[in-house]
Amino acid sequence: MEIIPTTNPLTNFAALEARLVEIKDLSPWIQIDVTDGIFAAPPTFPLELLNRSDSNLENNLFDIHLMVKEPQNWLNKCLFIQASRVSAQVEMMSDREKFVTEAKNAGFEVALAFNIDTPVTDIPSECDLILLMGRPAGFGDYPLSEKIYSKIKEAKKFGKKIAVDGGVTPENLPLLKAASVDIIYSGQYFFKLINEEAS
Repeated sequence: MEIIPTTNPLTNFAALEARLVEIKDLSPWIQIDVTDGIFAAPPTFPLELLNRSDSNLENNLFDIHLMVKEPQNWLNKCLFIQASRVSAQVEMMSDREKFVTEAKNAGFEVALAFNIDTPVTDIPSECDLILLMGRPAGFGDYPLSEKIYSKIKEAKKFGKKIAVDGGVTPENLPLLKAASVDIIYSGQYFFKLINEEAS
């Protein structure tokens, strides 16, 4: 199981840079959460500012989680900051196939993200990863929903890697590991989770 640190939705670029300094040497991947104020409020910092960061991120890979309306319209911004993987909420896209195809053609690894109450269906064959939100997406300190375990089983039927984001703690990590989750995204509990995984 891989544990990837997240920035959490941040509206302030200085706060983002402080978070990047904190986590950049602990994982090759860093998830950057992006909101536009529509799917989840408030909107985060302008994504393009990542190119101005002084955090020495040459050895890191950006994993962008787009919680925005029509995420395919953000793919050029993801190219501009040289992202490696792009995840996007299916609830905010009009055409999953189009999003996945355009993202793959741009050279990204691609994940489709599903909010906790959204059924896992219609996964295009080129999709690399299914991202399951463990709680309602966006801001807020919500616990991991018990629905996640049935959703993991549902998602496994598509033969893709499975990731869980939100609500993961040292207490429920063993259950997610037993469910054969491939990737855990974590903000608040990241340091505790990597210690738990290492022990």
